Amino acid sequence: MSLLQKIDVDPAFAPHESKALPERLIAGDPSFKTWAQDVSKNDLVRTGVFEATPGQTRSIKGETFEFCHILSGIVEITPDGSEPVIYGAGESFVMKPGFVGVWKTIETVRKIYVVVG
Repeated sequence: MSLLQKIDVDPAFAPHESKALPERLIAGDPSFKTWAQDVSKNDLVRTGVFEATPGQTRSIKGETFEFCHILSGIVEITPDGSEPVIYGAGESFVMKPGFVGVWKTIETVRKIYVVVG
């Protein structure tokens, strides 16, 4: 096992496909694709590529920490009680444990993610 892991931004294997959980769906009918590429530390650290079509959902991080790097598309993230922030291609952000807010995909977004927790 290598201790160096490349994240393939255009994976050749089929993604896991899913839809928004009904209790988290706010608007639209977003669909999601996840290309999980590495799981480490007893499943506590997960990395890969994620894609979402336009729509709006509740984002609840609970005890997890998530780093995101946007490869393409545009999202608007609105933490509860705060102003919305827009992120596009080339930008990165972190959602820390306890984060609760709204994730609005404006243009189909593809991101690299690292989730810890």
